Parts: sequence; structure tokens; C-alpha cells
Amino acid sequence: MSEVLLAGVTHYPPLSMPDSLMADILRRTLADPSIPQLEKDPARWPQHMHDEWGHDEGLASAAVHRAALVAGLGRVREELDAFQPDLVLIWGDDQHENFHEDLIPPYAVLAYDDLTVLPWAQAAASAMTAGKANVWDEPPTQERLIKGHRTAARWLVEELIGEGFDVAYAYRQLHHPGLSHAFLNTVLYLDYERTGFPWPVVAMPVNCYGRKVVGARGFMTRLDEHPEPDPPSPSPSRLMALGGAIMRAAQRSPWRIAMIASSSWSHAFLCDHTWRLRPDTDADRNLYDALVAADYTKWESVSLDDVERAGQQEVLNWCILLGAARAAHAEVSWSTFIETSCFNSNKVFALWNPIERT
Repeated sequence: MSEVLLAGVTHYPPLSMPDSLMADILRRTLADPSIPQLEKDPARWPQHMHDEWGHDEGLASAAVHRAALVAGLGRVREELDAFQPDLVLIWGDDQHENFHEDLIPPYAVLAYDDLTVLPWAQAAASAMTAGKANVWDEPPTQERLIKGHRTAARWLVEELIGEGFDVAYAYRQLHHPGLSHAFLNTVLYLDYERTGFPWPVVAMPVNCYGRKVVGARGFMTRLDEHPEPDPPSPSPSRLMALGGAIMRAAQRSPWRIAMIASSSWSHAFLCDHTWRLRPDTDADRNLYDALVAADYTKWESVSLDDVERAGQQEVLNWCILLGAARAAHAEVSWSTFIETSCFNSNKVFALWNPIERT
């Protein structure tokens, strides 16, 4: 019987908004007076970006981008439905949402019980979506039950400590009244058709934003703003080692576990060498090719300097996923790379063949 399922998805916040708002990050960047006006001229942009922006500031392209993302999410949801996990472990970033200046763990396990959240009323505590319409036309009073699995979360913490990873844990929220958007959006998007998400969730936040998590609040600044850098994130190699430890624990567990890395890849607003106008697609393609080829050495050799230059901070979530896949000798069964220039970040979806109990 299959016991572990590995997947990668995106929690891209503008997917929850109408198409007309999907290019808002680029619009905000174009309003930054510290970026040279010449660089903002669409006539100077790469052809793909110029075409995607079009004559309607990306409105028609937004519908195309949404369709591709929804298709990728649907493919992963089909696998979850077939696998029927006992719990879903999600790796995601916390962008100064639940963790603030009083505590920034490198990674943590949220051992929550069932949690009733208000996705739109609580959006002020999450990136980007505060006060904006959502594509499902759900009201601020809309509630959502996120099932928890405290027993499995506590077990995972104990297993990781035994493996030499002194992981932090929490039984209740610190600053965010619900769940940080990396986790909540993952659930909302994997239930895009609103048929329900019946599986308990264990959230494992990772300090992906490192040097920008407090000073930049894990989000956008003007190009000429230079907040004092915070201490760095865990390295890709350390996170891959963590993923291996989690996989070994999962294979010893009594549960069927789906493990999901949730993030987009290079983010334009983190990418100074593109004037923050578009993501570093070459860097993303390089990692994607290595993912498909199971070239773990390439992933492990990436430095934090490489990650930060390419705006790939959130890909650190995928380093845990790749470490888990390496430990299980898992094989990619399906993947897709969704390229964009105008919608802030390239997106990748991936599935690995389900892993049998050892």
C-alpha cells in the first residue's frame, strides 16, 4: 500500500483575486519612482513580457495564467483524492505573519487542533489580499474549518529531534489569528472548485525570507530602500537534509501522509537585477531541469547568495521536498513549469510516484 505522496504547488495570492487585479504587483513596481523610467517602458521589455502585458495591462493574459494554475492544482487534487491521506503536511513560508520580531524560528511545526478561520476577514494579517475581492465572491464572514492533527505533529517533532533537528513547535497561533497565507491558500486552492478539503493539515513554516523577513516584512520595498538585513534563512543543503529526516520519519509512521511544498519560484519583487519587473526565469529553469532529472547535487550546491539574487527565497520550501524525494528514491511522475513575466513569479507543479512503506 502506498504510504507517502509528494507534491509541489503554488499559493500565489493574486490567484484568489479577480483577473483585473492579478498584475497588481507589477503595477505597484511600475509606480516605484526609484526604478529608472527607461526600464519601465514596455517597448524595452523582453518579447514574452511585452506580449503578456499587451494593450490591456495583462488582463487577457491573466485569464490564461489562471487557467494554467487551476489545471495544475486540479492535477494535484486528483492525486490527493486517489491517495486519501490521513494528514497533509505543508511546507510554506511565513512572511512576517505569524512570526514577528519576538520569534523567528528557522522552521517550526504547528501542532494545531481543528481551526476555524475567516479567510477574508483575517486577510489583513496575510500578504496582499487585505480588503480585496476574491474570485469566489465569498463574504468577510465566510468561515473555513481547517482540520488539525496534533498527535501526528507532536510525533513529527519528536522524530526530528531524534534525527538531530531541534525543531520549534507551537500549539496555538502567535500573531496571525488564522493561518499564514502559504498554508491557507494551499488549502483554498486545492479546493478551488469548493467541493471540500477533508484532510487534517500540519503546517510547517520555513523562514524563507531570511534577510528580508523583519526589515522588509517579507514583502515589497522600494528599490532605493535598504532595511538592515536580518539573519539568513537555513541553507538549501540543510533544508534538503531536513526533508530527508522527515521522509524517514514518515516511512516509520502509522499514517498515510501527503507532503506538499507550497510556493511560487523566483519573485520579481525580490529580484533587483531585473529591476524587480520580472522574475529570474533562467535561474528557475535551471532548477526545474534539475528537479526533473533528479539532480539533487545541483539543488544542494545552490547557495543562499544564489537564492537571494534570483529572488528564489520561497523555493527553499521545495528544498525540503527535494530532500524527501532523494531519501525515498522517489521518481517524478508529472511536472509542469508555468512561465510568466507580468504575474510576479514562475510557478511549478510536480508529483512524485507514491512511495511504498519500507
